[in-house]
Amino acid sequence: MHCFPMSLSLAAAGLWALSHGLPAVAQDVPPAVVAEEKAAPAPAATAKYPTPPHVELTGHTADLWGATFSPDGKRAVTISSDKTARIWDVATGATVLTLSGHDEAVRTAAFSPDGLVLATACRNGKAKLWNTASAALIADLEGHPEMVESIAFSPDGTKVVTSSRDATARVWDGKTGALIATLSGHTEWLSGAEFSPDGKKVVTSSSDKTAKVWDAATGKHELTLEGHDGLVTSVIFSPDGSHIATSSSDKTARIWTAADGKSVVSVAGHTRAALRVAFSGDGKRFVTSSSDKTLKVWDAQSGALLATMQGVHKRLIPRVMFSPDGRFVASASHDKTAAVWDAVTGEALAILKGHTKEVDQAQFSPDGTKVLTASFDRTARIWDISSFAGGAAKP
Repeated sequence: MHCFPMSLSLAAAGLWALSHGLPAVAQDVPPAVVAEEKAAPAPAATAKYPTPPHVELTGHTADLWGATFSPDGKRAVTISSDKTARIWDVATGATVLTLSGHDEAVRTAAFSPDGLVLATACRNGKAKLWNTASAALIADLEGHPEMVESIAFSPDGTKVVTSSRDATARVWDGKTGALIATLSGHTEWLSGAEFSPDGKKVVTSSSDKTAKVWDAATGKHELTLEGHDGLVTSVIFSPDGSHIATSSSDKTARIWTAADGKSVVSVAGHTRAALRVAFSGDGKRFVTSSSDKTLKVWDAQSGALLATMQGVHKRLIPRVMFSPDGRFVASASHDKTAAVWDAVTGEALAILKGHTKEVDQAQFSPDGTKVLTASFDRTARIWDISSFAGGAAKP
């Protein structure tokens, strides 16, 4: 499973990664983005935009930097500035385990594909692997001298990749924590790193305005994706691994061919920084979120604008994702709300209102019937959207 992509927020100069200082939980909103923001009241839930029922996860004693579902959807993990991660029962909202051992704020986390291991990383650059059944520490991943912005498992769970503000990424053994490779070549801090669907490649994004592709086994640099005029705020492979999507503070997003690094689609339309990009499950569409308070859905092949989602969020949108079936989009906003949208029409279907501070994470459950949010108000919430998200996909 991904890291929060828990890198929740944007990081340092403007990317993400569960640092707010910004899933895969992590982030620091860039100074440029902060300057663009003006405080605004949270939108009200109405009959048109109802607030679904939810379970509140309470117990952390400081800001949450992210939250994510386990691969089977039965548990969720939250990470916090209180130096802990917590694993929760999704059905009851009860704390199952508390993982203590970090000596600074936990900023990013990811479940292994089988859900048996949790990877966490904190502000001081240290990462850990935990047994999710017993909370036993499996391994320490030490080497980054600065904050880890994101952490992610390979699809087969044998490797872990971390990205850091030290301008490097590192690949680790997912079972023992041994260092496999250090990915050096970026000239400024990294905002994220992801494995390709086959686990053979790693792609990294950086505030040096580039993304890079690496061999996951050897750490060899293979491609540099150049063309953005601002820091690259997020990066992700398409579901089939043939393409890579990037978003940037230059207000654009791009699609690149993974084989040769050629830019094949460039979309412009946001009036402020593009903060996050995500593919639909079939790879035919991608969605972008922005500090201009809007979301946009695009055709991944032609770059045509398919839908604009606006009028609900009043502040920047650091997180966006498609539902597993591609029918919906979930967004998290610093206006203290999250929202669920129709991915085809762009219509807002529900406002997830109740948090008292910025919401930095919104994620669909694996079955698409729930949305998990995390907030700086020290709580997470699990929202039941089965009233409109359940059942088979529409033709």
